[in-house]
Amino acid sequence: MNWYEKLNQYFPVEEMKSKEHMELLLKEKKGIYNKDESENHVLMYVEMEDFIFIDYLFVSGKARGQGIGKKLLDQLKKKGKPIILEVEPIDYEDSDTQKRQRFYAREGFSHAQSIGYRRRSLDTGKVNEMEILYWSPSDESEESIYEKMRHTYENIHTYKDTELYGESYEDTDKVLTFNETEATS
Repeated sequence: MNWYEKLNQYFPVEEMKSKEHMELLLKEKKGIYNKDESENHVLMYVEMEDFIFIDYLFVSGKARGQGIGKKLLDQLKKKGKPIILEVEPIDYEDSDTQKRQRFYAREGFSHAQSIGYRRRSLDTGKVNEMEILYWSPSDESEESIYEKMRHTYENIHTYKDTELYGESYEDTDKVLTFNETEATS
């Protein structure tokens, strides 16, 4: 099974970019959009000068509990930049969402309380709400994380969307919100 099939089987359709989209990012944003894969994992991430965004992190079921996810995160942490990712809110009927959130909390990720993220899927039309988690080697403000998330949405998530999907994703200000009263830093 190739890297895209692994991701596509694991992530909900509302969260998936098309294979063409990811291949275009790997080609046209070489050195910014990256893929790290083995038989047991696929890591797709964005590396900018001042932050890293994890687009997808998949560890195969047979390899879970072996520390692969931790090792991958540790490699990214060594770069000394804030790391941001989107994760599904906890659904108590889906134990994977709880395990995922616990894993990131154990790895030192914080929930960005002040950032809202709601995006309509071009595939299904369903609005998908995600939580923004981040890890920072310094005292990064949530406002800074928000700006980095905006950059990711505008330059990665919506990259050539009309060309690739026949329509464009919603405007950044409709998808991402920042509530200053909820900001912790």
